[in-house]
Amino acid sequence: MIDRRRFAAALLATTLVSRRALAGGDPFALTGSFEQGGIARGQVPPGTTELRCNGQPVPFAADRRFLIAFDRDAGPSALVEAVLADGLTVRDTLVIAERAWNISRLDRLAKVPLPSTEFEARRPAELARIAAARARQTPAEGWRQPFAWPATGRISTLFGSQRIYAGEPGAYHSGIDIALPTGTLVRAPADGVVILAAEAPFTLEGNLLMLDHGMGLSSAFLHLSRIDVPEGAAVRQGQGIGAVGATGRATGPHLHWGLMWRGARIDPLLAAGAMHA
Repeated sequence: MIDRRRFAAALLATTLVSRRALAGGDPFALTGSFEQGGIARGQVPPGTTELRCNGQPVPFAADRRFLIAFDRDAGPSALVEAVLADGLTVRDTLVIAERAWNISRLDRLAKVPLPSTEFEARRPAELARIAAARARQTPAEGWRQPFAWPATGRISTLFGSQRIYAGEPGAYHSGIDIALPTGTLVRAPADGVVILAAEAPFTLEGNLLMLDHGMGLSSAFLHLSRIDVPEGAAVRQGQGIGAVGATGRATGPHLHWGLMWRGARIDPLLAAGAMHA
């Protein structure tokens, strides 16, 4: 059930920051979702030589445009700083609204059993390949676009959902699940470059496809029945890239779509907006 007070707070936070931008009070002209799991785009002041968010470097384009995002567990504020050529630093502190996540408490159910020996043997290489893919930098410009849904259907699991097993928390859900029949076409949500196209199913993700959208923003599509694009290929928004399946650890056919920006996990629902069938 949605906590209406927290939802209202999140909406208010986004509105206030937008008003600051319109009034000229925001030196970065930021617009977007200023809440946990949100994403925002802006423009650095003229003469900027370095951009940071919470002390971490953030890339920006030749036209001074940039993107930042806020992790599912982001704190209540984010500090954006631009160092100018004359040595001055422009700062802005953003208010990041807390969200009410879908938490299920299963007090009488123990946590999922430990992974098998086979899983433990295969998993390090899979994780290394995923990390290497995310570290790749491409000239993709999809980060500039309003994102579209890669497929439409019933959302079966929301981003950020989490189960508590007899008091012990499990990992939160890092993407959004859309329940669809096997073989349903999956389309690129924005322009990108294929940075990973699994030749064989991964233990958890199954047939895994990853796209880089530029500026550190990437999409991951899990459990696919097939992958239609090779690594290194440039894809356009709306282009078919694969098909829904149930490969890997899945209880039924569905599309898991995950979004990440420089280590921060983002809610695809905030990136793509309301789903229209």
